[in-house]
Amino acid sequence: MDNFILIAFAIIVGYILQKLKIFDEQTPTILNQFIIYISLPAIILIQVPKLTFSFDILIPTVIAWLVMLISAFLVIVISRFYNWSKEITGSLMLVAILTNSSIMGIPIVNAYLGEEAIAYVLIYDQLGTFIALAVYGTFVTAYYSSKNKISSKVIVQKVITFPPFLSLIVALCFIGVEFPPTLTYILTNFANTLIPVALVAVGLQLKLKMPKSDIAPLSIALLIKLIVAPILAYLVALIFNWDGLAVKVSILEAAMAPMITAGAIASMAGLAPRLSTAIVGYGIIISFLTTYVISRIL
Repeated sequence: MDNFILIAFAIIVGYILQKLKIFDEQTPTILNQFIIYISLPAIILIQVPKLTFSFDILIPTVIAWLVMLISAFLVIVISRFYNWSKEITGSLMLVAILTNSSIMGIPIVNAYLGEEAIAYVLIYDQLGTFIALAVYGTFVTAYYSSKNKISSKVIVQKVITFPPFLSLIVALCFIGVEFPPTLTYILTNFANTLIPVALVAVGLQLKLKMPKSDIAPLSIALLIKLIVAPILAYLVALIFNWDGLAVKVSILEAAMAPMITAGAIASMAGLAPRLSTAIVGYGIIISFLTTYVISRIL
């Protein structure tokens, strides 16, 4: 319960600060950079070495990619059925596909499945969601915005220079190794900043107003992201006869709200900015209910 009080309180604080205009408009960007360069690497270096080499490490990765690919196919089919514009389709190809696997995923999974589940969250996030953001997200943005050229060199650079990804590579080299107490203390304190800082940043970016014309694509996006995606994750696990904590984490991760960064990318690329922001905002709020229901089912 304390985790949910923290989540709600931090988001509300951020939203109030946004309305009062106390901070500069660039504050959410700065906070997200702090998370990417400090908080996430710290928590990765603490949690991932606790893993043991097993097939369970691959389960979150496989489920993440299959869920995203099938969901993207559904978006394309539905978009053609409704004859949506290229901008709306591009928006949904980002915000209805990419999940908020770390910022929302870490506190929610921790609340429902315990701290031992966090390592699988990080695997799902780094080997699934982040790689998809860097590769899939780049291609989608380039194709649907029709402004940017796709460069394999740029994609590779983004992947190998992304701090959390670099931290994951380092952490995987230390699986089974116990860090010195002083280093553990330092990393733990930096890691503890992730949840409050990330959620205040979410509140600072929440935009809830939208016109009626956006209701249909918003509803479809949230249906795919919050309901269809976890069902797909469950079916993938069922087909491969997978079970255990890694599977439960993967299903919950698939059910998380849309990725905030995906919404930001869609907006910057001119892919229905108002709609993209609304999907992220409403998705965060509704996901508290849907993830709770899914956790009870699990």
